[in-house]
Amino acid sequence: MKKLLFPLFAIAIACTTTIVSCSKDNEQDLGNNNPPDGGGNNNCDTANMKYAANIQPIISASCYGCHANGNVSGGVSLGTYAGVKAQVDNGNLLHVINHDPGYPAMPQGGSKLSDCNINKIRSWINHGALNN
Repeated sequence: MKKLLFPLFAIAIACTTTIVSCSKDNEQDLGNNNPPDGGGNNNCDTANMKYAANIQPIISASCYGCHANGNVSGGVSLGTYAGVKAQVDNGNLLHVINHDPGYPAMPQGGSKLSDCNINKIRSWINHGALNN
């Protein structure tokens, strides 16, 4: 009888551990490493995006290591509004941050920007990519 109880006990422990170890509520949560706002809550406001207040901080945090302050990797400088606007105008900015096929995925060697930050940049571009 003892020989039979040990395997049953081991199986019960293994099943309990497997069930308890997953803390996500659904499959979408399991694969979502990019919180909508980049910071963990589900509120992503993309209305009235301003370059100085909203877009430049994203570019600074994600792109300046290779594309500003004397670094112009690939001939791309994003340290000024003019540099960012040039990449908007030639269509490259959204393609590279979206990791679209045929474009280098940026930031290179880093994580893709959050969906929220990409949507903020897209909204700013769709509203004229103003230097405001």
